[in-house]
Amino acid sequence: MNNSNYLKTAWNTPFIPRRADPYIRRIDGRWYFTASVPAYDCIILRTADTLEGLRNAPEQQVWQAHDCGCMSRHIWAPELHRLDGSWYIYFAAGERDDPWKIRPWVLRCRDEDPITGRWEECGMLERASGDEYSFEAFSLDMTVFQLNGKRYCIWAEKVGAGRMISNLYIAEMETPLKLKTPQMLLTSPTYAWERHGFWVNEGPTVVEHQGRVYMTYSASDTSAAYCMGLLWMEADADPMDIAAWHKLSKPVFVTDAEKGIYGPGHNTFFTDEEGAVYTSYHARPYDEIVGDPLYDPNRHCFVMRVAFENGLPVFSLENQLFQG
Repeated sequence: MNNSNYLKTAWNTPFIPRRADPYIRRIDGRWYFTASVPAYDCIILRTADTLEGLRNAPEQQVWQAHDCGCMSRHIWAPELHRLDGSWYIYFAAGERDDPWKIRPWVLRCRDEDPITGRWEECGMLERASGDEYSFEAFSLDMTVFQLNGKRYCIWAEKVGAGRMISNLYIAEMETPLKLKTPQMLLTSPTYAWERHGFWVNEGPTVVEHQGRVYMTYSASDTSAAYCMGLLWMEADADPMDIAAWHKLSKPVFVTDAEKGIYGPGHNTFFTDEEGAVYTSYHARPYDEIVGDPLYDPNRHCFVMRVAFENGLPVFSLENQLFQG
């Protein structure tokens, strides 16, 4: 651990330690977990009968990074989805000789059990016909969701001739392996709290609740300044209509030094069998980091129940599960 003298509180005891970009989902009655591992060199899955069971569930490595070439470095932010009768994992990866050539890649499992089944590489997600821009630059943190009978994905991609800016883009999907429409710019880091260290919008996740669609995302660099922002729209609107989305001018979840939660971000929404909304997110239990924050291994997974007030989600550590 980079800082063994950090203040231990009731709120910074991890749900699952050393698992960044945590993704939790209940699918067909079972709970599943995946995340980035500190070495950034493989994809793991856990499954359990209950949410709490994920804490100590055995971890299965379902895919290993290549030794060289594409998908050989920076294996980041996997998401597990059950689509059209198969399992899919969307993740970001770079190359040994060009580690920052990050692009979105896809794995597929046609077997019933994604833990024991065989996973095949499906290549990079294919952009829509006529789309000349998607995935041309640093692209990561893809999430997939369905709304009103259509499937969409949102991802982060960097643009810029001078300063590189990480924006979030949205597109409709034709199949789990191909986009149907060209990208549409959804949000760009326009506020000061989105521009600490780097200008960043990334890590999107979506949930539909009581007639609205909410999308949280992460902003700024991966230090204690890392935080979460929010967009929302009415559930009967068209996600591809930029005017349908509203962006909150302030972050919804930030560092709380008193409770020992630093740099909360890259969350994922999920619901239980009764429809209650939760989120998993990662954070560090301390502020001071030795070296590059990206390679600090102590971004831990935490889980929180999400409250709703005045039509917007509320992220409060008082609602955190499994407090220490």
